[in-house]
Amino acid sequence: MERGQSVKVWIDRITAQFEAGDLQFGHGTDTARDEAAWLVLHAVGAPLDGSFDDWGRAVGEAEGEHIRRIADERCESRQPLAYLLGSAWFAGLEFEVGPDVLVPRSPIAELILDGFRPWLRPERIRRVLDLGTGCGCIGIAAACHLPDAEVDAVDISEAALAVAARNAARHGVAQRVRLIRSDLFRSLAPCGYDLILANPPYVPRAALAGLPPEFRAEPGLGLASGPDGLDATLRILADAPEFLAGDGILICEVGESEERLAAALPTAPFLWLEFERGGAGVFLLSRTELETARPAAAALIGKRKHVA
Repeated sequence: MERGQSVKVWIDRITAQFEAGDLQFGHGTDTARDEAAWLVLHAVGAPLDGSFDDWGRAVGEAEGEHIRRIADERCESRQPLAYLLGSAWFAGLEFEVGPDVLVPRSPIAELILDGFRPWLRPERIRRVLDLGTGCGCIGIAAACHLPDAEVDAVDISEAALAVAARNAARHGVAQRVRLIRSDLFRSLAPCGYDLILANPPYVPRAALAGLPPEFRAEPGLGLASGPDGLDATLRILADAPEFLAGDGILICEVGESEERLAAALPTAPFLWLEFERGGAGVFLLSRTELETARPAAAALIGKRKHVA
C-alpha cells in the first residue's frame, strides 16, 4: 500500500482482506468492515465512540505497518482482534483483555447504561455481585455507572482475576470492586445483594469442538457448562435466593441456552429481556420468583450426578 493513504482507504482494503479470510466475527463487531474500522482507528489513535469523521486523514508509515501486521496475524491465527490489540470496549469503557478471559460482548452492557431501570432505582443499588467476572467488565462498568455501589466480582480463575484487578485500577474503582476467587457462590457468605449479575458459561461441552477458531481461542472454562450448557445456571438458580435482598433481582445471561433452560424449567417465571442494541438470552428474576423456581432447579441438579 502506498504511503499517505487515507483512513478510509485503509479501512476499505482491510475490509477486503478480512472478507477474503473466512473470518468469524462476534467479539465486539459483527462484520468485516466494522472490524477493519476498529483496527485502523485503534492504530491511528482515533476515538472509537462513533465521533470520528476525519476519513481523509493520512495514515502514517508506522501506523500502516502496524495495521498490516495485525491484519495479517488476524487472518493467519484466527485469534479475536481484541486479543491482538490487547483491549476491548464494553459499556463505553476500554478493558484489557487477553487469552485468560472472554472478550466482552454481553448485552448486559445496555442494562448498565440504563441504570437497571425500571426494575431497580439506580441510586438505591448499594451491593452488587458479578458472578463469572472474567476481565471484570460487567462489575467494573456497574461500579462506574453506579457510584454509590460496592461490587463483589467473582471468578474461579486466578488469571482472570489478575486481569480484572488491572482493569479495576485502570478505571479508578479498585476501592469499590472486591475481587474474590470462588466457584460461583461457593466461597461467599450469604448476604443481601441488591443486584446479582451473572454471565456464566452456557455452551454444551460437546459443542466446543465445532465452534469457529475465534471462539475456541477463548478459555473453555468460561464457555462450556456440562452436556447441555445448563450446569452453572442451575446452580445459580438454586443458590441465588440466599444471597439476594428481599427486593433484589438476579439478571443472568444464558445466550443460546435460552430455549433449553426454558424447556428444562417450564414453570419458572423467567422474564426474558429485550435489547434495543441487539442481544438475547438474558433473563431476570426477583427473589420471590427465584424462591418459586428454586425447588425445580434443585431437583434437576439432583438428577445430574456431575453437578456439585
